[in-house]
Amino acid sequence: MMNLKEYFSSIKGTGVLSTADDKWEVNAAVYATPHFMEEGLIAFIMRENKTYRNISSNPHACFLFIEDGKMDGKRLYLTKVKEEKNTELLHSLRKRKYQDDDTKNLYLVYFTVDKVRPLIGDQEK
Repeated sequence: MMNLKEYFSSIKGTGVLSTADDKWEVNAAVYATPHFMEEGLIAFIMRENKTYRNISSNPHACFLFIEDGKMDGKRLYLTKVKEEKNTELLHSLRKRKYQDDDTKNLYLVYFTVDKVRPLIGDQEK
């Protein structure tokens, strides 16, 4: 069975990170695949936006990944455990640079993976 790091490095697709604030107002945003870090954690790079504000007040999230050309993929249920702001590690992980990057704060937000489920169905893996 393929582990998550192998899966995300070999499969192309679209990811959506869903979060809710402390009042349970929900947000969903398109995100790149997660970065696989030490200690079994995954991380996403975030700007100061609705997703970041939500995860700052409610540490739970779900990353839904749909494989290109298929109705297959994964749902990762996550809990935020820590974050870093504007670190060298964060900048070394980035694949894209945007025009306003020098004036905006960026965060590397770390999560534990609490549960993995297929895109469709109730089975847990």
